[in-house]
Amino acid sequence: MKFTAEQIAGILEGEIVGDPNIEVSRLSKIEEGSEGSLTFLSNPKYINYIYTTKASVTIVNDTFVPELPLTTTLIKVSDAYKAFSKLLEFYNQVKLNKSGIEQPSFMAESTKFGDNLYLGSFSYVGDNVVLGNNVKIYPGCFIGDNSIIGNNVIIFAGAKIYSETVIGNNCTIHSGTIIGADGFGYAPNEDGTYNKIPQIGNVIIEDNVDVGANSTIDRATLGSTIIRKGVKIDNQIQIAHNVEIGQNTVIAAQSGIAGSTKVGENCMIGGQVGIVGHLTIGNNVRIQAQSGVGRNIKDNEVLQGSPTFGYSDYSKSYVHFKNLPKLVKEIEDLKKQILNQKNGNNG
Repeated sequence: MKFTAEQIAGILEGEIVGDPNIEVSRLSKIEEGSEGSLTFLSNPKYINYIYTTKASVTIVNDTFVPELPLTTTLIKVSDAYKAFSKLLEFYNQVKLNKSGIEQPSFMAESTKFGDNLYLGSFSYVGDNVVLGNNVKIYPGCFIGDNSIIGNNVIIFAGAKIYSETVIGNNCTIHSGTIIGADGFGYAPNEDGTYNKIPQIGNVIIEDNVDVGANSTIDRATLGSTIIRKGVKIDNQIQIAHNVEIGQNTVIAAQSGIAGSTKVGENCMIGGQVGIVGHLTIGNNVRIQAQSGVGRNIKDNEVLQGSPTFGYSDYSKSYVHFKNLPKLVKEIEDLKKQILNQKNGNNG
């Protein structure tokens, strides 16, 4: 898809310096720009590249005054970074604006769906599913029976949504994600075997939630596993049965939260964090990467370590921890000196 500099300037309410009819069809970094691409300049560290870039169009701040001749057409705006971000959002909307039902695919007769549905090939939509307006289901997806999916939801290729799942408005589910699989529930027998405990609850995902690729959110044993409004979940994250994640909490990759733990609002959880089950994590908590949480956490705590303790205490302790061999040697030397002094006094 091609756009002229004039069209882009219209979207960004910018001023053109150069050829308004020049066309671009892709985006690039300024140092890697090529003919037919659009780039931007906001960081002064990259200013030299504007004189050598081969990009056809460059978005710049309206304060920029070139000191050398340019071959790129400029679009001047008040904030080049924000303008480029806006353009990325617009570009993404255009790129993802698919509609129609591709074949082969299956949709049960009992399915209800809104306007502008896109159902990719080799996808399956089960009985009594409700799909809102502008739902995009990419190829190879599975939507289980009795699921409800709100407006403006994007489900990328290969995602699996098990039965009874509820997904709110403006959510994005990335490829390979599985929502609603059984929670990890087994009862041990005297002979060492296990009986599976039926998992008959569901998963509820509220509005404006993003779930990264290859993440898993398990259905509840009873009741619901709940992801509140505005939560952002990175790739490869495990959220177990009956967990509740408070609104606007963000969780980085490869973290795991065990069953029935409640995480508060506006928390930030770093990568590879492990949280054991049946805990309560307060609001505005910060947990540093690779931490292990095994206790309840109060509001506003900042934690690191495994098991975790206060971030400032961890930082102070780590200074000593990395010097332990030296400290041990010094202690041993002191012990020898004390013993020698005692022996000398006794003599």
